[in-house]
Amino acid sequence: MYNGLVHAHSGLRYVVLLLLLVAIFNAFSKKKSSAFTGKDKKISLFAMISTHIQLLIGLVLYFISPKVSFEEGFMQNEGLRFYAVEHISVMLVALVLITMGYSKSKKAVTDRKKFGAIATFYLIGLILILVSIPWPFRGLGAGWA
Repeated sequence: MYNGLVHAHSGLRYVVLLLLLVAIFNAFSKKKSSAFTGKDKKISLFAMISTHIQLLIGLVLYFISPKVSFEEGFMQNEGLRFYAVEHISVMLVALVLITMGYSKSKKAVTDRKKFGAIATFYLIGLILILVSIPWPFRGLGAGWA
């Protein structure tokens, strides 16, 4: 079960990144001239839902993973600190920002403000996600898959 969840969490990151990029590109490209349609709402909604699914899988892993350890001195160990504190904290902030962007776009009066909220909040969330992914070149014991 653990290996399946790790692979799902790792593989789903590419879906999340792709959907966020599509939503951000869509928002920036239509910000000045287009009307906010149902298709635009669905793109941003699917991007937000994928991040929430990723969070749920990540929370299960957080409690069963051997990489998350609160043993004495874990804050001095870069790998243990990353998984126990940094990764989950930054990802939660990113998820909150993405959710806020979607919520603000629903409440915005003009289409320009709807696209602006999605573009801004999703972009900041994407940057935070990219920073806190345990990419293989960071030496944190994670692979590409």
